[in-house]
Amino acid sequence: MTDGNERLLPIANVGRIMKRIIPPGAKISKEAKETMQECVSEFICFVTAEASDRCLKENRKTVNGDDICWALTSLGFDNYSDTMLTFLNRWRDTRPTPTPTPTNKTT
Repeated sequence: MTDGNERLLPIANVGRIMKRIIPPGAKISKEAKETMQECVSEFICFVTAEASDRCLKENRKTVNGDDICWALTSLGFDNYSDTMLTFLNRWRDTRPTPTPTPTNKTT
């Protein structure tokens, strides 16, 4: 990968996502895939930067799903934020609850 492409999502993944939406038998040009690749990659960077700024202000090092949802709302993407929060909560509900591990105490 060249330096300019390091921040881009893999074009094959972008193409597969686009292919799901179009009618069977329809084709997507290379130019369309590349344009979408640049747009979605930039969008992800934009939202992540906003979430990261929030974490820095709160002296945290880890960006989490709630930060991404907050960033989407903060940037005016409320519809995306609501949908993302729904899926985030569903994902959290399906995760197994971690069992606490006993600590070794010396007496």
